[in-house]
Amino acid sequence: MINWVTDIVAAGGWPGVMLLMFLENIFPPIPSEVIMPLAGFAAARGQMSFTLAILAGIVGTVAGNAVWYELARAIGSARIRPLFARYGRWFAVDDKDFDKAEATLRKHGPIALFFGRLLPGIRTVISIPAGLAHIPRRVFYVWTALGSAVWITFLATAGYYMEEHYDRVEGWLEPLAYVVVGGILATYFWHIWSTRVRKAP
Repeated sequence: MINWVTDIVAAGGWPGVMLLMFLENIFPPIPSEVIMPLAGFAAARGQMSFTLAILAGIVGTVAGNAVWYELARAIGSARIRPLFARYGRWFAVDDKDFDKAEATLRKHGPIALFFGRLLPGIRTVISIPAGLAHIPRRVFYVWTALGSAVWITFLATAGYYMEEHYDRVEGWLEPLAYVVVGGILATYFWHIWSTRVRKAP
């Protein structure tokens, strides 16, 4: 099965990797944790250039994030803030939380963008508040590219050196993803509880 999927990735070459990584950051049909290791496998078998696979992954990722960033930047936080005031309770946030997040991103934009690219579930989402906060384009694109390069290079390299042993890559990354997602969910539910406690009479 892995051989079959790898052959499909290899058949598309670096343009295929770029397209898949672009789509992964728009509406992920296949996660990067699958795409880039498979591209690494294909490179190890001589079916694709390893360097071009990484560059294609970075370009596709940045392009996908650019869609969300530019869209959010065009809309602006002024139009979004009333929605948070009205519907934010469903997401355990309010307009004050929105202002705080926006201020934090403005203050620590490069760090947040860089490390946000390394976290499952956060990688694409962080582009939206970055756009709403009007983080300078140079800051957004440079740090998004740097963070993406670290993650993509790691995945592709793991795939390249482990080649046939995809189950080891998957077996190592999947638990890590669950830990991160579990932490996000725990934080979410804690925030809901603490918000209700603060607002209780």
